[in-house]
Formats: sequence, C-alpha cells, structure tokens
Amino acid sequence: MSLSPLPTDRARAPSRGADRASGRTARSQSRLSDLLSAARSVFSSCGYQRATMAQIAEAAGVSEATVFTYFAGKRELCIQVITHWYDEISSELERDVPRLHGVHAKLSHVVRAHLVTLLADGSGMCALVLGEGRAAEPELAAAIAECKRRYTAPLMDCLAEAQAQGHIRQDMPLRLLRELVYGSMEHVLWDAIESARRPRIDETAEQLTELIWAALMPRDASLAALSRFRDEVSQALRHVQPPLTGA
Repeated sequence: MSLSPLPTDRARAPSRGADRASGRTARSQSRLSDLLSAARSVFSSCGYQRATMAQIAEAAGVSEATVFTYFAGKRELCIQVITHWYDEISSELERDVPRLHGVHAKLSHVVRAHLVTLLADGSGMCALVLGEGRAAEPELAAAIAECKRRYTAPLMDCLAEAQAQGHIRQDMPLRLLRELVYGSMEHVLWDAIESARRPRIDETAEQLTELIWAALMPRDASLAALSRFRDEVSQALRHVQPPLTGA
C-alpha cells in the first residue's frame, strides 16, 4: 500500500505571507524606536508646548503623516517618550538599590543617580518632566505622576521598612519624607535649569545626602548614631575578603 506524502513539512514551513508580516513587524519596531528617539530630542530641546509633529518628523527623516500613523497626536507621543525614559531609569534603580545594605547607602545612591540621570543630557528631559508634571495638561501630568511612583518606589520601600523598624524617625508620614528627599533635589535641578549651570554632581549629592540623612534620623541622638554605625559596618563588611587558607 502506498503512503501519500505527509503534509507536516509544508505546514511547518513558514509561508511567504508570514515572512512579510515578520518583516513588517521588525520594520515597524525599528521605525517606532526612531520616532521615539527623535521625539525625545525635540521635546528636550524645545519643550512640550513649542515642539511640533513636523519637527519630530523631520528629525526622524520621515513624513509627518508617518508620525501620525504611529501616534494619535503630540500628547500621546510625549507620554510615550516620558514613559520609555522612566522605564529605563526605574529599571536601573529597581536592580541596584536592593543590592545595597543600609538606609544611608541606598539614600546616597538614589540621590547621586537622580542628579546624574536628570542632568545627563543637559537639562532638557529634566525640564520636560519637572515642568509638564505641573502643567495644565491633566493626561500628561497624570502619566508623569504614575511614572514617578514607580521611579521613587525603591527608596520609598526602603524608608518604609526603616521607619517600621525605628531606624529613621517615625513621627512623620512617608509622603512628607518623600517630599523631603525628592523636593530637595528638585530645587537643585530647577536651579541648574534656570541658571544653565551644571552643579558639581558628587559634591552636591554628598551634601544633599547628609542634609536629608540628618532630617531622617530619630530624635534620640544615640539611636541615630547607632543606626549610622550599623549601616557603615554593614557596608564595610561586604568588601572584606575572607582570609586565605594555607596548606
């Protein structure tokens, strides 16, 4: 009895239509990435209000109609730019902060990372997120607020735990501690934007960290000193190499 050819080989082989669809998807993702990069550059240099879709299209090397193929309008595009940017910097903090030991070490890392990140490419993205977070565009401001919640979570989780354990002052709500940390840095960033002068990052970060740390400490000075000592010892022990065992 003869056997008819099995159709499985043909079924497993990708169709030309599937190849074309895959190619379109890859091209679409590449085009989307290019548009977001161009939009970030335009929004950073012009701000949200003065930026136009025509400028973004020109920066991306495409027609304005192509931009509208991917985004309904300027607001949606700006939200996507800010969201992608926050995804990048939030992921870094979510990875790095839990690896550090002690509240002081985590605070110090976050303060320095915050200043470096927001001033890394000049003050463009910094001015955009700070300015539009308080702007009259409710949808844009709400999107930024949601991004900030994720971005600040690694440090705020640390402060909540430290507060529960009595390592930092317990007489202040966490929302005020959040304002203490990020509000202090926001003043430094606004000064950098308005004066067009880049602060000395390391020096400013150290000064801010110590100022905030002093405000976070419990009123009992001995407990504050003990908490700081514990953090410093914990950090130092991480770098201690175990003794070599000889034969």
